[in-house]
Amino acid sequence: DLYRKVFVFRNDPSDAYVLLRARPEQPLQNFTVCLRSYTDLARPHSLFSYATKAQDNEILLFKPKPSEYRFYVGGKFVTFRVPEGRGDWEHVCASWESATGMAEFWLNGKPWPRKGLQRGYTVGAEAAILLGQEQDAFGGGFDVYNSFSGELADVHLWDVGLSPDKMRAAYLSLRLPPALLAWRSLSFELKGDVVVKPRLRE
Repeated sequence: DLYRKVFVFRNDPSDAYVLLRARPEQPLQNFTVCLRSYTDLARPHSLFSYATKAQDNEILLFKPKPSEYRFYVGGKFVTFRVPEGRGDWEHVCASWESATGMAEFWLNGKPWPRKGLQRGYTVGAEAAILLGQEQDAFGGGFDVYNSFSGELADVHLWDVGLSPDKMRAAYLSLRLPPALLAWRSLSFELKGDVVVKPRLRE
Protein backbone atom coordinates (compact mmCIF):
# COMPACT_ATOMS: atom_id res chain seq x y z
CA ASP A 1 0.00 0.00 0.00
CA LEU A 2 1.58 3.27 -1.18
CA TYR A 3 -0.67 5.50 0.94
CA ARG A 4 1.22 8.75 1.73
CA LYS A 5 4.25 7.45 -0.19
CA VAL A 6 5.88 8.66 -3.40
CA PHE A 7 8.27 7.43 -6.09
CA VAL A 8 11.37 9.65 -6.07
CA PHE A 9 13.32 9.82 -9.36
CA ARG A 10 16.58 11.27 -8.08
CA ASN A 11 18.67 11.87 -11.21
CA ASP A 12 18.38 14.36 -14.06
CA PRO A 13 18.52 13.17 -16.76
CA SER A 14 17.62 9.67 -15.68
CA ASP A 15 17.42 6.14 -17.07
CA ALA A 16 15.19 5.07 -14.17
CA TYR A 17 11.55 4.07 -14.48
CA VAL A 18 8.78 2.22 -12.68
CA LEU A 19 7.17 -0.71 -14.48
CA LEU A 20 3.50 -1.10 -13.59
CA ARG A 21 1.62 -4.37 -13.84
CA ALA A 22 -1.97 -4.17 -15.00
CA ARG A 23 -3.52 -6.47 -17.51
CA PRO A 24 -6.54 -4.86 -19.06
CA GLU A 25 -8.77 -7.87 -19.87
CA GLN A 26 -9.85 -6.35 -23.15
CA PRO A 27 -8.96 -3.37 -25.33
CA LEU A 28 -10.05 -0.02 -23.89
CA GLN A 29 -12.92 1.98 -25.42
CA ASN A 30 -12.78 4.43 -22.51
CA PHE A 31 -10.23 5.22 -19.83
CA THR A 32 -9.11 7.73 -17.23
CA VAL A 33 -5.54 8.12 -16.00
CA CYS A 34 -4.69 10.27 -12.95
CA LEU A 35 -1.44 11.04 -11.16
CA ARG A 36 0.30 13.63 -9.00
CA SER A 37 3.76 14.99 -9.85
CA TYR A 38 6.25 17.29 -8.15
CA THR A 39 9.23 18.50 -10.16
CA ASP A 40 11.25 21.57 -11.08
CA LEU A 41 12.06 20.29 -14.58
CA ALA A 42 11.71 22.87 -17.36
CA ARG A 43 12.63 20.41 -20.15
CA PRO A 44 10.23 17.90 -21.75
CA HIS A 45 9.35 14.90 -19.59
CA SER A 46 7.09 11.88 -19.66
CA LEU A 47 4.73 11.12 -16.77
CA PHE A 48 2.73 8.07 -17.85
CA SER A 49 3.52 5.86 -20.84
CA TYR A 50 1.30 2.96 -22.01
CA ALA A 51 2.70 1.23 -25.09
CA THR A 52 1.54 -1.74 -27.16
CA LYS A 53 3.58 -3.59 -29.77
CA ALA A 54 1.57 -1.81 -32.48
CA GLN A 55 1.74 1.71 -31.00
CA ASP A 56 4.41 3.14 -28.65
CA ASN A 57 2.26 6.15 -27.70
CA GLU A 58 -0.97 4.23 -27.12
CA ILE A 59 -1.59 6.36 -24.01
CA LEU A 60 0.93 9.03 -23.04
CA LEU A 61 0.87 11.94 -20.61
CA PHE A 62 3.75 14.18 -21.59
CA LYS A 63 4.84 17.64 -20.49
CA PRO A 64 6.88 19.31 -23.27
CA LYS A 65 7.30 22.52 -21.24
CA PRO A 66 6.12 23.95 -17.90
CA SER A 67 3.05 25.62 -19.47
CA GLU A 68 1.80 22.67 -21.51
CA TYR A 69 0.56 19.08 -21.22
CA ARG A 70 0.20 16.71 -24.15
CA PHE A 71 -2.28 13.85 -24.00
CA TYR A 72 -1.75 11.08 -26.56
CA VAL A 73 -4.15 8.33 -27.60
CA GLY A 74 -3.07 5.94 -30.35
CA GLY A 75 -0.14 8.10 -31.44
CA LYS A 76 -2.16 11.32 -31.93
CA PHE A 77 -2.21 14.08 -29.32
CA VAL A 78 -4.03 17.17 -28.09
CA THR A 79 -2.35 19.99 -26.17
CA PHE A 80 -3.62 21.63 -23.00
CA ARG A 81 -2.02 24.95 -22.09
CA VAL A 82 -1.75 25.47 -18.33
CA PRO A 83 -0.41 28.11 -15.95
CA GLU A 84 3.23 27.45 -15.09
CA GLY A 85 3.49 25.53 -11.84
CA ARG A 86 4.58 27.43 -8.77
CA GLY A 87 6.85 24.71 -7.41
CA ASP A 88 4.01 22.63 -6.02
CA TRP A 89 2.39 19.25 -6.55
CA GLU A 90 0.29 19.10 -9.73
CA HIS A 91 -2.56 16.62 -9.99
CA VAL A 92 -3.67 15.70 -13.51
CA CYS A 93 -6.41 13.46 -14.83
CA ALA A 94 -6.96 12.72 -18.50
CA SER A 95 -9.90 10.74 -19.79
CA TRP A 96 -10.98 9.64 -23.25
CA GLU A 97 -13.96 7.95 -24.83
CA SER A 98 -13.88 6.24 -28.19
CA ALA A 99 -17.56 6.77 -29.13
CA THR A 100 -17.26 10.58 -29.21
CA GLY A 101 -13.46 10.93 -29.38
CA MET A 102 -13.76 13.24 -26.39
CA ALA A 103 -10.55 14.03 -24.50
CA GLU A 104 -10.96 15.54 -21.05
CA PHE A 105 -8.17 17.09 -19.02
CA TRP A 106 -8.31 18.10 -15.35
CA LEU A 107 -5.57 19.97 -13.51
CA ASN A 108 -5.74 20.25 -9.70
CA GLY A 109 -9.42 19.37 -9.65
CA LYS A 110 -10.49 21.77 -12.44
CA PRO A 111 -11.56 20.83 -15.98
CA TRP A 112 -9.98 22.38 -19.08
CA PRO A 113 -11.97 22.83 -22.33
CA ARG A 114 -12.55 19.41 -23.90
CA LYS A 115 -10.95 18.45 -27.21
CA GLY A 116 -11.53 15.86 -29.91
CA LEU A 117 -9.09 12.95 -30.29
CA GLN A 118 -9.13 9.61 -32.13
CA ARG A 119 -12.90 9.04 -32.41
CA GLY A 120 -13.67 5.35 -32.95
CA TYR A 121 -10.17 4.24 -31.92
CA THR A 122 -9.53 1.27 -29.60
CA VAL A 123 -6.59 1.16 -27.16
CA GLY A 124 -4.81 -2.22 -27.23
CA ALA A 125 -4.75 -4.43 -24.14
CA GLU A 126 -1.29 -6.04 -24.25
CA ALA A 127 0.64 -3.12 -22.82
CA ALA A 128 3.91 -2.09 -21.21
CA ILE A 129 3.01 0.62 -18.65
CA LEU A 130 5.81 2.85 -17.36
CA LEU A 131 6.25 5.88 -15.15
CA GLY A 132 9.18 8.24 -15.70
CA GLN A 133 10.18 7.40 -19.27
CA GLU A 134 8.65 7.75 -22.71
CA GLN A 135 8.64 4.51 -24.70
CA ASP A 136 9.73 4.69 -28.34
CA ALA A 137 9.49 0.92 -28.57
CA PHE A 138 7.51 -1.64 -26.58
CA GLY A 139 9.01 -1.50 -23.06
CA GLY A 140 12.05 0.52 -24.14
CA GLY A 141 13.65 2.92 -26.62
CA PHE A 142 14.03 5.69 -24.05
CA ASP A 143 15.45 9.16 -24.62
CA VAL A 144 16.91 10.28 -21.26
CA TYR A 145 16.07 13.90 -22.14
CA ASN A 146 12.38 12.96 -21.97
CA SER A 147 12.84 11.29 -18.58
CA PHE A 148 11.11 12.41 -15.41
CA SER A 149 13.03 13.71 -12.42
CA GLY A 150 11.19 14.49 -9.19
CA GLU A 151 8.35 12.82 -7.28
CA LEU A 152 5.28 10.92 -8.51
CA ALA A 153 2.28 9.68 -6.52
CA ASP A 154 -1.40 8.74 -6.64
CA VAL A 155 -1.23 6.92 -9.99
CA HIS A 156 -4.52 5.41 -11.19
CA LEU A 157 -5.90 3.96 -14.42
CA TRP A 158 -9.60 3.17 -14.93
CA ASP A 159 -11.30 1.52 -17.90
CA VAL A 160 -14.10 4.12 -17.73
CA GLY A 161 -14.37 7.88 -18.04
CA LEU A 162 -14.73 9.26 -14.51
CA SER A 163 -17.59 11.61 -13.66
CA PRO A 164 -16.77 15.20 -12.60
CA ASP A 165 -17.44 14.22 -8.96
CA LYS A 166 -14.94 11.36 -9.17
CA MET A 167 -12.38 13.59 -10.94
CA ARG A 168 -12.57 15.96 -7.97
CA ALA A 169 -12.45 13.00 -5.56
CA ALA A 170 -9.19 11.84 -7.22
CA TYR A 171 -7.70 15.30 -6.71
CA LEU A 172 -8.78 15.35 -3.05
CA SER A 173 -7.58 11.73 -2.46
CA LEU A 174 -11.07 10.59 -1.47
CA ARG A 175 -12.64 7.17 -2.03
CA LEU A 176 -12.44 6.07 -5.66
CA PRO A 177 -14.02 3.31 -7.75
CA PRO A 178 -12.03 0.08 -8.36
CA ALA A 179 -9.31 0.63 -10.97
CA LEU A 180 -7.07 -1.35 -13.34
CA LEU A 181 -4.18 0.42 -11.60
CA ALA A 182 -4.75 1.75 -8.08
CA TRP A 183 -2.13 3.51 -5.94
CA ARG A 184 -3.21 1.70 -2.78
CA SER A 185 -2.75 -1.73 -4.39
CA LEU A 186 -0.13 -1.07 -7.07
CA SER A 187 1.87 -3.95 -8.52
CA PHE A 188 5.19 -2.43 -9.62
CA GLU A 189 8.89 -2.97 -10.22
CA LEU A 190 11.53 -0.26 -9.70
CA LYS A 191 14.16 -0.02 -12.47
CA GLY A 192 17.28 2.05 -11.87
CA ASP A 193 17.66 4.91 -9.40
CA VAL A 194 14.09 5.38 -8.19
CA VAL A 195 13.05 4.90 -4.57
CA VAL A 196 9.84 4.78 -2.53
CA LYS A 197 9.79 7.38 0.26
CA PRO A 198 7.17 8.93 2.56
CA ARG A 199 5.50 12.02 1.17
CA LEU A 200 7.10 15.17 2.63
CA ARG A 201 4.07 17.40 2.50
CA GLU A 202 0.44 17.44 1.44
